[in-house]
Amino acid sequence: MARAVLYPVPGDTGIMKRQTTRTLLIAMFVAVIVPAALAENPQVTDLTDTFRGANAVVKHLQVYQIAGIVIIRGTADKAQAEILSDFAKSHGYARVANLIQTLQNNDAELTRKAEVALSIHRALDGCRFQVRTDQGVVHVGGQVQHELQKDVAMQVVRGISGVERVELALVKF
Repeated sequence: MARAVLYPVPGDTGIMKRQTTRTLLIAMFVAVIVPAALAENPQVTDLTDTFRGANAVVKHLQVYQIAGIVIIRGTADKAQAEILSDFAKSHGYARVANLIQTLQNNDAELTRKAEVALSIHRALDGCRFQVRTDQGVVHVGGQVQHELQKDVAMQVVRGISGVERVELALVKF
């Protein structure tokens, strides 16, 4: 289990936040991988075709089993990487090294998804929105007819995959 260290939260007196130490996580990873890599004549098995059936969208997927450890490589978003880890564990592989590089969602794509979601939601008919995204934070401005529509807009945008946070600047007209 990774050791947690308490760090003060800036601006809040007396509040401490737990953060896992990165060094311990790296040490755990090395402890799992190094013995297999140093074993004499480790047998390498290509499992890529098996893992393609996991219904995960991963670019450049490569999956190998070396000395009992499944190594997964590729590029995908965080949810897709977790799907592959779960797939490996559900197929009886106890030691899984998920080395998939996770991608941040494209801000332009998030903006487009938010605009579409807001425009097709029936409860938001008659509202006017301006949407922009900055590093996963979606800023929604514009005008609504009722106060309740602010909450609806917030929930609609929050439900989009890849949205880190939503900031509203909506006024009633």
